[in-house]
Amino acid sequence: MKQALTLIFCLFVLSNIAPGQDLKEKYKKADEFGKFFGDKYYKEIVQIEAIDSTHYFWYRTNTPSGKSFTLIDADKKEKRPAFDHAKLTEALNPYLDQPVEDGKLPFSSIEFSKNLQEISFSIKDVDYVCDLNNYHILKKEKRRDFRNRRNYWGNVFQEEGKDPVKSPDGKKEAYIVEGNLWIKDIETGKIKALSNDGSPYEYYASSIYWSPDSKKIACCKYRPAGVRKLYLIESSPKDQLQPKLSDTDYVKPGDALPVRRPVVFDVENNKQYPVNIPEVESQFSLGDIQWNDASSQFSFSFNKRGHQEYFIYAVDASSGKLTTIVHEQSPTFIYYNAIWQEYLKESNELLWISERDGWRHLYLYDYATGKVKKQLTKGEWVLKSVVKVDEKNKSLIFKACGMDKNEDPYLEKFYTLQINTGKITALTPENGNHQVTFSKDYAYMVDRYSRVDLPPVSVLRSTSDGKVIIELEKADISEVTAAGWQMPEVFSAKGRDGKTDIWGVIIRPADFDPQKKYPVIEYIYAGPHDSHVPKSFAVTHRCSGLSELGFITVMIDGMGTANRSKAFHDVCWKNLKDAGFPDRIAWMKAAAAQYPEIDIERVGIYGGSAGGQSSTGALLFHPDFYKVAVSACGCHDNRMDKIWWNEQWMGYPIDKHYEECSNICNAQKLQGKLMLILGELDNNVDPSSTLQLVDALIKNNKEFEFVMLPGAGHTLGDTYGERKRRDFFVKHLLGQDPPEWNR
Repeated sequence: MKQALTLIFCLFVLSNIAPGQDLKEKYKKADEFGKFFGDKYYKEIVQIEAIDSTHYFWYRTNTPSGKSFTLIDADKKEKRPAFDHAKLTEALNPYLDQPVEDGKLPFSSIEFSKNLQEISFSIKDVDYVCDLNNYHILKKEKRRDFRNRRNYWGNVFQEEGKDPVKSPDGKKEAYIVEGNLWIKDIETGKIKALSNDGSPYEYYASSIYWSPDSKKIACCKYRPAGVRKLYLIESSPKDQLQPKLSDTDYVKPGDALPVRRPVVFDVENNKQYPVNIPEVESQFSLGDIQWNDASSQFSFSFNKRGHQEYFIYAVDASSGKLTTIVHEQSPTFIYYNAIWQEYLKESNELLWISERDGWRHLYLYDYATGKVKKQLTKGEWVLKSVVKVDEKNKSLIFKACGMDKNEDPYLEKFYTLQINTGKITALTPENGNHQVTFSKDYAYMVDRYSRVDLPPVSVLRSTSDGKVIIELEKADISEVTAAGWQMPEVFSAKGRDGKTDIWGVIIRPADFDPQKKYPVIEYIYAGPHDSHVPKSFAVTHRCSGLSELGFITVMIDGMGTANRSKAFHDVCWKNLKDAGFPDRIAWMKAAAAQYPEIDIERVGIYGGSAGGQSSTGALLFHPDFYKVAVSACGCHDNRMDKIWWNEQWMGYPIDKHYEECSNICNAQKLQGKLMLILGELDNNVDPSSTLQLVDALIKNNKEFEFVMLPGAGHTLGDTYGERKRRDFFVKHLLGQDPPEWNR
């Protein structure tokens, strides 16, 4: 009887301890995922650079024996080691505290001299130069560390600078004193004021633009606006006991903005011509002032607040008369950060990208009349960017996606376009996402292409026709797959309308068992400024480690994100709470129908920033599908966040849509399990956004968890936050108790 009781007790102990030990082992695998599998991944070009104005490139790969640097001679159609790795290792050892193992060079980047006889590299902020003729090494002084100098993105430039701006002929300089524009003759020292109507409250800006002939100046009269401050408290500074208070500029939706009014100054005749812009007070921004070569006119951009109208204006320098060159308008929004133009001087034409026909395409304008001469590209695909314009040969290189049907429409490829004939030539036709490095003269290109489910292939091509000159590398994943790594799956399914293809990625754990059922966790980032699902191959993706705990993780681009049609993008307009959820849910249901191992009765979601807003929104607006969410540094009310991002998608003036999309105003709808993570020093998204959501949830008597990270900025949570996120999903989706970390 005693032996039986002992056996029962042992079985009881094992049944309670073993699962915890197994779970802790899974946490360890999640932590080590990137290194464990990444150290077995070889022959991908991880860094490449064109060498000055030559037709040489150098690139670095990882091999089983360490880092390998290779030199490409495009003219000779050959590649060779960039240097003798063994000789460099031997020469370098006397300069280092610890000897370098064979192949384990302690630097990742090099720089060739113009004659290719020397290379430079850095180790621990110390610069070295190696003569490749004799492998003599010169050690230079330790570099100064500028890493702690921050240039905060939100700073408001009040245009009060007083540094003089020299004229192109070098004879004069212009500057601002007490809000007025002054000229100084450098040779004689004589000065004179060109304006006298400036004041501390409305002054001439420090951005001064001389005409090429040095006879005229374009300058803006600037009326500043009050600048809202974001105040942050650092509770636990490293250098003192008491907390610190800091503030940064932080303009929010609806705030007043400065007004710029261009003025033309005739320097020689001491005349000025104000430029009368329609609705000048309604500007969001005015800038990009550029003179023509003849000094007869200059152009500038005018982004009307609300982002539904965008202008390119030209100004006659002898009168200040305004002419409209481009007037872009949209009933929803113009994505102004994606605006692109290039002036063709020889033909007096303008290249302009627009979505006016429902897709992002290229147009040719007659600059003199402001009329469209022709649409240069057309079709149900997206021209993402123009890489290089060759005005002499009337051709250009551009990057596009979606041109090849029956492929993932987000894959980026490169093309040439003949402006006169409209002929398009594919430079990178393979079914993959192409990342290209051009020689400085654009004669050659190194093309690295891959997909999430296709390891990288690298080739050298001719840019004239895209023909492959030599094959460079094929990535080797044999050891990765032998170790149990699961290839992510690219999956597409119809969206909310039953017609549009929605694309995403499925990631399974290394010990995946198709006979089991797995909860699903979606990583979401639905910012309308881009598409966000990875398209290139990688051994480790953002949610790979999380999958190792026993989840299937997914990433999806739903409607409302960019790089598809204008209609696809417009879903976000004044509707950020949508976040593509109807498409995401339809996609996951289709995936579950095809793969029984996907359990859509247990669905979690997480994200940060805009993804923090969306992941909480999943529980508020779609509680029937999403059951658990972890939201970090979220913008939970778009009125609380930075102006330039939120007015772009939510519009101006502030209206009811801001409140309708607010997680704070909808906190009473919370169902499911929610964890909020916040860095106290977040200067990207106002921390009060999360704290106001906490307040609203408390007022509505809702249950949730809140993790505040002292000293942290805009973050998903760093190491501690990642552990808390894992614990939360393990508890509420797997139904297991997380490890007892305090033991």
